[in-house]
Amino acid sequence: MSSKYFQPQNLVWLCLAMFLAMSCSPAVQNEASEAPASETAGEVMHEYYELRVYRIDSVEKQEVASRYLETALIPALNRAGIDRIGVFTLQEPGDDLSIFVLIPYPTLDHMTRLSDILDQDADYQTSASEYFSASIDDPAYGRIESKLMKAFDSIPVMELPAQTAGREPRIFELRTYESHHENAAYRKMQMFDEGETQIMREAGLGPVFFGEVLVGHDVPNLTYILSSTDRETHKKSWEAFLAHPDWVRMKAMERYKDTVSKITNWFLIPTSYSQI
Repeated sequence: MSSKYFQPQNLVWLCLAMFLAMSCSPAVQNEASEAPASETAGEVMHEYYELRVYRIDSVEKQEVASRYLETALIPALNRAGIDRIGVFTLQEPGDDLSIFVLIPYPTLDHMTRLSDILDQDADYQTSASEYFSASIDDPAYGRIESKLMKAFDSIPVMELPAQTAGREPRIFELRTYESHHENAAYRKMQMFDEGETQIMREAGLGPVFFGEVLVGHDVPNLTYILSSTDRETHKKSWEAFLAHPDWVRMKAMERYKDTVSKITNWFLIPTSYSQI
């Protein structure tokens, strides 16, 4: 190497540069470490959703479970940085008094740490005392059915209905599309991401979330919720969707055919304390 790189003046500048680098690097590293990797890479964050169904067989037990959700679980989740929690019952319940709870998690880490967080939350433990005092022979619910989902690219974060902010009347349609194999399910998810979600928005169907079911029953399937003011308005929005020229074009495309083998839906109403 040429000796010109070791001239005194060059050595001074080299030392100064090293000093500045050592002084600045910790701050830069700390700042970068606080941001999720996907944010620093400019990628869109996708929420994860847990849909719980508390299976309940009496009005009295439904009231106990509802008080627990309103006064204990939801406030504790909010304190843990988890918000926009939806709580619903069937619009036409009949003998099914189940409570549906939708919990959005910013990351999977929020979900995996939840049990420890609740265990260490003194206010939660106090507020949940009635719920936890149920005997082994007479629990507040039969079982909790649960599924874990990842948000679609076309709606990576939950979209709240306009009626929610004003606590106005609203209904929700929960829909599940089962597929006969994984590739069919993936192609149906692509169909939403490549246009169907936007067509629903334009038709006034009010998408709340779309989720790829990662863990749950009856997989492969995808699950989503739509919102509206009432059933009649919702019906008209479905009619507008089915007549939309872009939907007519998409459903005729070969790659989207035979992707759904079964559709199941439920009409839900929010509880007074639902955050959706």
